[in-house]
Amino acid sequence: MHFGTADAVEILRMMETGHVNLEAVAERMLRDYDARTPGTVFADGLRLSLNDAWQLQDAVANLREQRGEQVVGYKIGCVCPINQKRHGLSHPVWGRLWSTEQYTAGARLSKDNYANVAIEGEFAVTLSRNIDPDNVSPATIIESVEQVFPVIELHNLAFRGADPKGHELIANNAIHAGVVRGPGCAKPETSTATDLSITFDGKMVDEWKEIRWPNDILQAVGWLTERLAEHGLRLRRGEMVLTGALGPPIPVGDVRHVQVAATRFGAVDASFT
Repeated sequence: MHFGTADAVEILRMMETGHVNLEAVAERMLRDYDARTPGTVFADGLRLSLNDAWQLQDAVANLREQRGEQVVGYKIGCVCPINQKRHGLSHPVWGRLWSTEQYTAGARLSKDNYANVAIEGEFAVTLSRNIDPDNVSPATIIESVEQVFPVIELHNLAFRGADPKGHELIANNAIHAGVVRGPGCAKPETSTATDLSITFDGKMVDEWKEIRWPNDILQAVGWLTERLAEHGLRLRRGEMVLTGALGPPIPVGDVRHVQVAATRFGAVDASFT
């Protein structure tokens, strides 16, 4: 599914006048997302400032909330400088987690519900209390964590515009399409190390060792808290935060079973049909 000539002409007019009707683009973005063809507006030539990209993400989020979806947390992306550079950025990005896209370990997911479904394995935390954006010391963030667990983050790996794609990434909710989580475990009371591995159909496709709790896992949560405050948002009790993947999204392709496992924090798996 792709929108026609009239839409492309309107995008070109917006580019020529320097005025982007964010509300109109947001409506199209959401239609695209629901049709499992996210971001076609960027194939028509739309380019945004980073500020407009954040505003567009907000506008789409407002539409989703108006139809009854709820934000249940946030994701941090591009924590690695290499990934930032790839998208023409000098900082991480963040996106929203939605109530309609939460799955538990063992979930059976249809690839037809995504656009080139890809996954990242990473750590997530849930919060035991609100975090004050004026008090984001490492100690405060650690004290606010309730549970820690590995997750499978789902992505629509479909970029359609020209490089660099940072604005497209941000506007598209950091290409987030859902999360599969396991039961989790209580946060460690002392510093500890763990590994993290991703397996496709029983074959390891990526692995990281000596990941430190809390320093490595929580390194960008303070940054997220401060950026959310710029949008009038804050991290709240019960919400989940995906703390940032250590590698790029991996397309699922023909794979049927995915597992993300950490020696210290357990495992989570999902099947794809």
